[in-house]
Amino acid sequence: MFLLKPTNFSYFSRKALPWLGVICFICFLVGIFLALFFSPEDYKQGEIVRIMYLHVPSAWLSLGVYGLIALLSFIFLVWNNSIASVLAHAAAPAGTVFSAICLITGSIWGKGTWGTWWVWDARLTSMLILFFLYIGYLSLWSAFDNEERAKKSAAVFAIFSAINIPIVKFSVNLWSTLHQPASILRKGGVAIEGSLLLPLITMFIFCTTFFLVVWILYALHLINLYKIKREISVRY
Repeated sequence: MFLLKPTNFSYFSRKALPWLGVICFICFLVGIFLALFFSPEDYKQGEIVRIMYLHVPSAWLSLGVYGLIALLSFIFLVWNNSIASVLAHAAAPAGTVFSAICLITGSIWGKGTWGTWWVWDARLTSMLILFFLYIGYLSLWSAFDNEERAKKSAAVFAIFSAINIPIVKFSVNLWSTLHQPASILRKGGVAIEGSLLLPLITMFIFCTTFFLVVWILYALHLINLYKIKREISVRY
């Protein structure tokens, strides 16, 4: 809650931005090198398996960002914290892009391994639904002339639609699907070899820090707009 004040968020986010930018750039260079040269090709899938290093982090970020939006929306509704609403709004475009990247890279990977661009199985369908939920959330922000009504409508939508997050996560366990089960976040422990895990984690850190940089920049922009609107409403 400490950071959910405009002055505190602006101060600490501006301090963090240069460090996040450096970490993002380093992890990008290291991650690309590890993914292309350190990681071995798969004995069945061949070189196309390397798309995993973009596909999997994008999938994780898609779920994580929507969960963040739902949490911030809950804080906004319960404590009437307007900055939480602004931060939720700022996170949505990046989450939409990550979900789109996940779907596109997944289709390319599927074509190379399954022989088809798309199948209507549980994991792919629930991820497609998540993409449309992002679109729906963003659409609600521009669907109303009244800004407060738009905030509350989008917040309620985000909270209730977050039920799709565990559906995406556990879809491979609950239903029959072509998609492989979890290899890292699973009951039996990590089931992925170190030469694959290291570039995967590095690329995940890159995607996470990239999201944080974009999120902070857009949030600062929205906070400034919010301040300008408040000043105008007070004057007139």
